[in-house]
Amino acid sequence: MDDDDNPKRRHRAIPSSRAARLGAFGRLAGGVASGMLGEGARRLARGERPRMRDLVLTPGNVGRLADRLSHLRGAAMKLGQMISMDAGDLLPPELAAILAQLRSQAHRMPPEQLRRVLDSEWGPDWRRRFARFNATPIAAASIGQVHRATLPDGRELAIKVQYPGVRESIDSDVDNVATLLRVSGVLPRELDLAPLLTEAKWQLHEEADYEREAAQMIRFADWLDGHADYVVPRPLPELTTARVLAMDFIDGIPIEALADAPQEQRDAAMRDLMALVLREMFEFGAMQTDPNFANYRFQPDAGRLVLLDFGAARDVDPPTAQGYRNLLSAGLSGDRDAVREAARAAGFLGEAAVARHRALVDRMIDIVVTEMNRPGPFDFGDRGFVEVLREQGMEMAADRSTWHIPPVETLFVQRKVSGTALLAARLEARVDVRELVRPYLEEGAG
Repeated sequence: MDDDDNPKRRHRAIPSSRAARLGAFGRLAGGVASGMLGEGARRLARGERPRMRDLVLTPGNVGRLADRLSHLRGAAMKLGQMISMDAGDLLPPELAAILAQLRSQAHRMPPEQLRRVLDSEWGPDWRRRFARFNATPIAAASIGQVHRATLPDGRELAIKVQYPGVRESIDSDVDNVATLLRVSGVLPRELDLAPLLTEAKWQLHEEADYEREAAQMIRFADWLDGHADYVVPRPLPELTTARVLAMDFIDGIPIEALADAPQEQRDAAMRDLMALVLREMFEFGAMQTDPNFANYRFQPDAGRLVLLDFGAARDVDPPTAQGYRNLLSAGLSGDRDAVREAARAAGFLGEAAVARHRALVDRMIDIVVTEMNRPGPFDFGDRGFVEVLREQGMEMAADRSTWHIPPVETLFVQRKVSGTALLAARLEARVDVRELVRPYLEEGAG
C-alpha cells in the first residue's frame, strides 16, 4: 500500500468519539486560520489584495486539510472523495490536489484498536474461527479497512472492518465539512446545500451498514451470475455484522494497472464497465454509485472485471433514467435545442443559467454534441475539448447567482457516470459509446 514506505504513517488511531473528532476539526480550523493570517500578511506586504479563496487554498493549507481529513476517515474523508470523483477536471487545481491525496492516503487502525472492534463484533474468541487472519490490512478506505483471512476449510475471505466511531459521527462530520467549504469561499453562501447534505448523510448511513451492503452484493451477484465479463464476491452471512463484512476473496490487479496494458485490453475493460453502467441504469434499475477506482479490479487472464464495494448501491428511479435517455437521444440526434431542454428538464441546467448565459450554454452544448457524434470509437484519452469546457464552465460559474444543484437522485447517478469517464480517460481507452447506448434509446424517449 502507498503508506508502507513510511512507517510513521502505517498505523494511526482513528478518532472514535464525537469529542475527539470535533477537536480534530477544531485543530484543522485553527491551522487553516493561522496559515491564512501568515499568507495574508505576506501578500499585503507585497501590496496585493488577496481573495479569501486564495488565502485558504495555499499549499500549506492544502496539506493540512488532506492530512486531517485522511486521519478522521469516515464521512469527512468520504465527502472529499465524492467531490473529487464528481467534479473531475472542473475543480480548481488546489482543491483537486487535496482530493487526489484523499484518494491515495491510507492510515490504518493500530492492531489494538482493530482487536477491540473485532472483539465487540465477534466475541473475544473470534480467532478460533479462522485458520489464519492477517492483521495487516490489504486495503484501507474512508469507512473501513480490509483484511485477508482463511477459514479452516480453506475458503479465502476478505474481511472489511469498519473504523470505530464512523457511524456515530456521520451527521456532525458532514456538517463540519460543509462549514469548511463555506469558510473557504469555494461555495457561495446563497447556495442551498440543505437537501444535498441531508441526502449525503442518509447515503453515508447506508454505506456504514455492512449488513445492507451484503444484501446489495448478493443482488448484483445474482444479476451478473454466469456473465463471463464480471465477477462479484459473495458474502458470508455468519461472519457479517453491521460493522464487519466477510466476503469471498477474489484476486485481481488494480484497475489503474491497465494503463500499461495493450490498447485492446484497455478498450475491452472500459467497454465492459460502460456497458454495466448502462445495464444498471436501464435494466437493473439499481446502480453502485461509487466509482472510486479502488472498487474495481481486473483479472488479465480471464479478462474479467472484479466488482467490489456495494455500500453505495441504490435504486435508480424511472424518471431519472428517462432523463438520461432523453439527454442521450437528443445528443446523438445533434439537436442543440433538444439537448438544452433535456438538460434543463433533468436538472443539469438551472433556469437562471439558461436565461443569463444562453450563448455560453449553447457553445458548450455544441462542443459536447460534436464530440458525441464523431465517427468511430470515442477516444477518452483526447482531453483537448475538456479544457475548453472547463474554461467556459468557470466563466459561467463566476456568476454565483446562477449556481444550481441538480436533483439529488441525478447527482448520485452522475457521480458514477463522471467517475467512469474519468477512469476511461486515465486508461486512455477508446470505446464506441454510441453503439452501447443505441439499444436503450430504441426503447423510446419520452
